[in-house]
Amino acid sequence: MPLALLALAISAFGIGTTEFVMMGLLPNVADDLGTSVPTAGYLVSAYAIGVVIGAPLLTALGSRIPRKRMLLLLMGLFTIGNLASAFAPGFGWLLAGRVLAGLPHGAFFGVGAVVASRLVEDGRRARAVATMFLGLTVANIVGVPAATLLGQHLGWRATFLVVGAIGVLAVAALARLIPDLPVDAQQGVGRELRALGNRQVLLGLLTAVFGFAGVFAVYSYLASITTQVMGFSESSVTVVLALFGIGMTLGALAAGPLTDRALRPTLYGSLGALALVLVAFDFTVHVKWAALVTVVILGAVGFMTTTPLQMLVMNKARSAPTLASASNHSAFNLANAGGAWLGGVAIAAGWGWMSPALVGAVLAVVGLAIAVTAGLLDRGTPKGASRVVAEGPRAERELSSSRASGS
Repeated sequence: MPLALLALAISAFGIGTTEFVMMGLLPNVADDLGTSVPTAGYLVSAYAIGVVIGAPLLTALGSRIPRKRMLLLLMGLFTIGNLASAFAPGFGWLLAGRVLAGLPHGAFFGVGAVVASRLVEDGRRARAVATMFLGLTVANIVGVPAATLLGQHLGWRATFLVVGAIGVLAVAALARLIPDLPVDAQQGVGRELRALGNRQVLLGLLTAVFGFAGVFAVYSYLASITTQVMGFSESSVTVVLALFGIGMTLGALAAGPLTDRALRPTLYGSLGALALVLVAFDFTVHVKWAALVTVVILGAVGFMTTTPLQMLVMNKARSAPTLASASNHSAFNLANAGGAWLGGVAIAAGWGWMSPALVGAVLAVVGLAIAVTAGLLDRGTPKGASRVVAEGPRAERELSSSRASGS
């Protein structure tokens, strides 16, 4: 794999750390700024709102900007957002800083996935994208626990200062390692929007919204499940979250080569396995060692869905995959918010702390049904139209040539 992927992985590590660390810092932020923990919880939603808004908006605005420069601009904005959070004088300013830090998230991963796929030959593109996402999964093993511990001992502002420093390191790595990849002169907002309107792309995004919501229906309440149902102490929560992160990393490592070999079967298998593991969790949660093993497996099968979904929308967007790729991260964040909300509704209804697992299983099944429907509808698509192709005139020539030859 090209060394340039390391720069993308470092960037993903920083993004993953700042996205999830707020969950562990809510009590500290609430105490310091004189607000309640539920109110401080809006800081988690603020970041997600930034992702949902920024992914399509910034991608569209930067559709004619060379890919390397776009990545640098997005990581620069990410760094500014985290530094603004570190120096926020009050809750409102911190809320704005979180939105600002979230704005480049989806656009960066959207552009980054396209760049990663163009750095390698056709048969290794999913592995290249999965390598970039490894930074995100490692953040859940190392970055989030370490940043949470730092914030608890030195204050939450220190956490965002460190993430800002990671952003500066990522900018330097991107500038040094990413090659220049100019955008085709024909590339523009109109072309990207037309690609986004493809039925298969829309079904892929819908699969992400429902399928990945099944993961966050449980993950959002994993800390409470750990103490209230598994019977572990509060000090064990960090370890359980790290185990989930280990599972995510294993899932990302497996998803790359599997997706390169068979995209749709990998997607179907991961969504089906996710539903089964969520149902099984309701039984294994009462046996400590079995519960911990299930947490690892849950992280693995949950994150195994991300690479095939990312490659699917890039495939179907054909020669203009950037906006579709970025919008996929808006879909993932809608899944985060929707899964957490539905899991909370189940708990509030008095169904118990494990009810989010069953809610998540239903969501995963819905996602699987959408994915299978999309696969059946896609059977009549010409073979050449389902390949991941690079941006620009070469992509159009390759697609036209494959159609003309009947391949």
